[in-house]
Amino acid sequence: MVVGAGIVGAAIGRALAMGRHATSVTVLEKESEPGRHQTARNSGVVHAGVYYQPGSDKARLSREGVRRLRDYCHARALPYEEVGKVLVALDEGDESRLARIHERAAANGVPGLRWLDASELREIEPHVRGQAGLHSPTTAIVDFGQIAAAFLEDARNHGVHLRTGFEVSSISVGPTTRLTAASGETLEADLLVIAAGLHTDRVAALAGDSPFPRIVPFRGEFHELVPSARHLVKGLVYPVPDPRYPFLGVHLTKRVDGNVLLGPNAVLALAREGYRRHDVEAQELRELLSFKGFRTFARANAATGVREMWGSLNRRAFIAAARRYVPEITPADVIRGPAGVRAQAMDEDGSLVDDFRFSRVGNIFAIRNAPSPAATASLAIADLVLDQLGLDET
Repeated sequence: MVVGAGIVGAAIGRALAMGRHATSVTVLEKESEPGRHQTARNSGVVHAGVYYQPGSDKARLSREGVRRLRDYCHARALPYEEVGKVLVALDEGDESRLARIHERAAANGVPGLRWLDASELREIEPHVRGQAGLHSPTTAIVDFGQIAAAFLEDARNHGVHLRTGFEVSSISVGPTTRLTAASGETLEADLLVIAAGLHTDRVAALAGDSPFPRIVPFRGEFHELVPSARHLVKGLVYPVPDPRYPFLGVHLTKRVDGNVLLGPNAVLALAREGYRRHDVEAQELRELLSFKGFRTFARANAATGVREMWGSLNRRAFIAAARRYVPEITPADVIRGPAGVRAQAMDEDGSLVDDFRFSRVGNIFAIRNAPSPAATASLAIADLVLDQLGLDET
């Protein structure tokens, strides 16, 4: 049984059903339809493995995930466009950090990497300005919602039962694992995989797992370019990220539908599904304020938090972050776009978990931290789960 029908849960359900030891598989989803949260609210980028620490799960699983996802999209005739990505250095400090990223990306086996001077950067992105850049030509864009739906279609074709509207409220662990929904309905499972995204820590704790790492939700807000300004961006334009955080900074992202997104920022959300500024979950707020690790994190990062909040509240400040790289963008070229919430795990001491993290208690396997590039790595994560459970995929 799998809790969560986002793209990672869908990939796991599919792999369980198609595996050599396949038995009856059920995928549970608390919403009325699958994939409504992180799967549907992201920038749609297939990450090539540029940023991640060599040897980490993110590096290993994203590279394998890219290969598997590209082949899958081609086989299913789903959009998969290798539009390429440039990371743009604006000054000497950026350039120094970018050189270290280049070393990481090369160690991770990212294909086709090329260091760019200012003129070469303009050849690839004519409207981008910077003193240097790093080009990853195989970075791609997709529609992860379509891919997740295809995974679930495969799963159902192999006998998987998808149960929507089943919000797990308690878990009893014994010879079998009993899950009770908020409605009072119960189901039993021999094996349980928790891929509950924004609520993974809560569901894992119900199963007797550690309360840490804890999910701290960060809202990522987007703006969009109006159609007449979309020519300003050919592919994907990223800043050199701040190494202190797992967020990539405000960037410009072409979408498979032709739209171009600006963002996201990273603002603390006051609800697990806090897509709007006024979405506040009182219990979530109380838990955050009582969490010593979060208070430690908040004190250490107060200036960054204020800067991100200012960008959220001030439209011109948000646009100014993108104009550093594409100065031709004007406020008239930009309209407000969607928002998503990142399920970011935080350890007990207040440090943000950078790599994927998994845990196991008996026959219960939990995906405790799976932010970006989890969608890219979804098929590889599913393989890892089967391997950890001793269920080899065919």
